[in-house]
Amino acid sequence: MVSTENRSAGSRVPYVTLINVALALIYVAVTAAAGVIVYLTTRQRIATTDILPEFTIKQTEGESPNIGHVEGETLPVWTDTDRITVLILGIDERVQEQDYWRTDTMILATLDPVTMKGGVLSIPRDLWVHIPGYTEDRINTAHFLGDAYGHPGGGPALAVETVEYNLGVEIDYYVRFNFQAFVELVDRIGGIDIDVPETIHDTQYPTPDYGVEVFHVDAGPHHFYGEEALKYARTRHSSGGDFDRARRQQQVIKAIVKRVTEANLLPQLAVQAPELLQILEKSVKIDPKLQLEEIIALANLARRVDLEKDVTFRVIDESCTLFKTTPDNMQILVPLRDEVRRVRDEVFGLNGNGEKSPSLEKEAATISVLNGTQTAGLAFATSQFLDANGLPVAAYDNADRQDYDTSLVILNRDKPLTAAQILALLKLPQSAVVNGNNPTAQYDIVIILGADYADRR
Repeated sequence: MVSTENRSAGSRVPYVTLINVALALIYVAVTAAAGVIVYLTTRQRIATTDILPEFTIKQTEGESPNIGHVEGETLPVWTDTDRITVLILGIDERVQEQDYWRTDTMILATLDPVTMKGGVLSIPRDLWVHIPGYTEDRINTAHFLGDAYGHPGGGPALAVETVEYNLGVEIDYYVRFNFQAFVELVDRIGGIDIDVPETIHDTQYPTPDYGVEVFHVDAGPHHFYGEEALKYARTRHSSGGDFDRARRQQQVIKAIVKRVTEANLLPQLAVQAPELLQILEKSVKIDPKLQLEEIIALANLARRVDLEKDVTFRVIDESCTLFKTTPDNMQILVPLRDEVRRVRDEVFGLNGNGEKSPSLEKEAATISVLNGTQTAGLAFATSQFLDANGLPVAAYDNADRQDYDTSLVILNRDKPLTAAQILALLKLPQSAVVNGNNPTAQYDIVIILGADYADRR
């Protein structure tokens, strides 16, 4: 959670502007709860009165390198050109208990600051995956294991590592919320409008006391308040099961974004801010790596995104998975890796159509990855990441030594497009490329991973 200690007057920003900024962050995290808690946390940190004058943010010592300032503008500007990816985690936390929680919802949201194109990918909770350092299990178990076994960073960190490992993407931040936050927010914004595509009759909808109740909704337009919206987003009893559930969650996200960004709603949220803060402060956890100024700058950037035109919504659905039953009778979804990669690439806008470019195929480079650090398993994990992003790795091993400060991409044969793709995926500088010019070498490209790369993992 972002620190709530007061800042100096020179760093204050306008009260009404903060409301707009926090709501705009929804486009980045693609969850209304996260956006509102950012606003509320920001308000508590910088405000001592209900009305703030206009101020311009000044450059401060130790500020994030990802942001800058334009003279005369109130808000910081996001200057980094790297893609921003957020993992959104929803947990079924029951207020009467303290426990370790599985994730009921997992959504990847991504935004390219250069093209201003975004994507949202829903991950089914029964997807059968490898949880790094632990076991093979449903993906929703990663959060539980991370908290239960004291994994560094807890459940959210292990959930992030699991998604990165299995989908081959790099995640910058996470946002975790429970469903009470969702219910409260939808109620406070006056409900949302949803066009239900088919009638749903669920006789086994779970209640907070671990019982069940009937949830019924007819096809057609509805105005849902918090509890109804949550039930609509969580029920699994429709023709498409869990996949329909993911699509409904995306439909609800769009409806919330549409509702909270209506200009006439902003004053209402401002009046309710103190109450919302008390409610949501205990219900939403934001990655501590995300600084306050970065949140505001991201929100400022995200205001330029058109949710309908610029954001691609996809689900890892029946086209990407096979239904299976484990020996102990667990119902699971086995991923079809090529299909999962195709859907992921659509969301992340890789090569336009989710396919490896013909030029890279023509180069057909053979790649070896070597670990030049003390970080165990780094070469294997990086090989998996490159494989998932369409660059098959022929071999991985330890390097000749484990004290490389900087990473190297050694070109034994001329494969410039593949080398450029490696630099982009691993976020290495152009200076990492070394021309080996060794036509008799076993591999076209040898990657030696150094401390500069390991420290970012």
